Amino acid sequence: MGDVLAGIHATWELESDALVIRFDRGIRTPKLFSALRERRVPLEALASVTLAPGKRGTVVLHAVPRPGADPLMEAAAGQLKEGNDPYRLVLPAERETLAEQYRDELRTLLASHPGAAGAAGYEAYKAYDAFGVEDGAVGGVAPADRFLVAPPSGPQSFKAYDARASFDGTSEVAFRWSRTGASSEKWKAGDQVFPVRDLCGVEWRSPNGVDGYLRLVPRGGAPRADRPDQDPACVVFGRYGPVHESLTFAASVLAAIRGKDRAPAVPVAAPVGARDAELRDPGAVAERIRHLGELHQAGLVTDEEFSAKKAELLAEL
Repeated sequence: MGDVLAGIHATWELESDALVIRFDRGIRTPKLFSALRERRVPLEALASVTLAPGKRGTVVLHAVPRPGADPLMEAAAGQLKEGNDPYRLVLPAERETLAEQYRDELRTLLASHPGAAGAAGYEAYKAYDAFGVEDGAVGGVAPADRFLVAPPSGPQSFKAYDARASFDGTSEVAFRWSRTGASSEKWKAGDQVFPVRDLCGVEWRSPNGVDGYLRLVPRGGAPRADRPDQDPACVVFGRYGPVHESLTFAASVLAAIRGKDRAPAVPVAAPVGARDAELRDPGAVAERIRHLGELHQAGLVTDEEFSAKKAELLAEL
């Protein structure tokens, strides 16, 4: 393959099994793009690709990711402005014909690639288009059951209004409170360290708004403060915590959490009688059901998976 299309702030390259997006690092490039540098998006992570008119004499190619396929977009939860969407490629309007060819080639790849959600998305597009629906209308594309796009890698940190947040890249998140910004509730709680294995999710509210914050969601469903400025599991952005730092941070932590949830348990030898007794212990079964409920509430397992696994656990009693 190797087909390359250069746009404003980014370049797309088609491979046989992926779309590679390389971002410019100029002073006019959105800082989020510069921070991401390059993303390799497997075809199975895409639902469709669209082409639409843009602003000020431009056209926009948009590769639409499958829900649940990209930790960055999952953490963003629809809060990114168009100019910060890494899946949009803006081109001058005079290159529309070339953009159409590229769109059609990518659609063909999506429709023919084994396991790509784009196959369903493309067929749905053709069905909807036959009824006059605008370009890019798709339906019936199932969410991904795991992250397919790699998160930003390595240790990360950023300064929020009331703390400095740091993540070692694999297993631990730390909040160090600011002397001037942190509330008395957070000072009383002290600096916080969160093992990733004890977390079930991340909430990110864009610092572009007046109430931006990043909140870690611990397992167990323990009561927590309603106000982010009083919650020791939360850092408040205020005028700090820019999108390109806090969002990549949130995506990396979220990917680490999902990775821990999917990691196979290390088998431990135990007498057969003891193992059977543990399986039949109502307390142990109740604890496993409680943990399953946390994963379901956090969106890490589907309704069907939750019901089936719960039935299995109840059958052990």
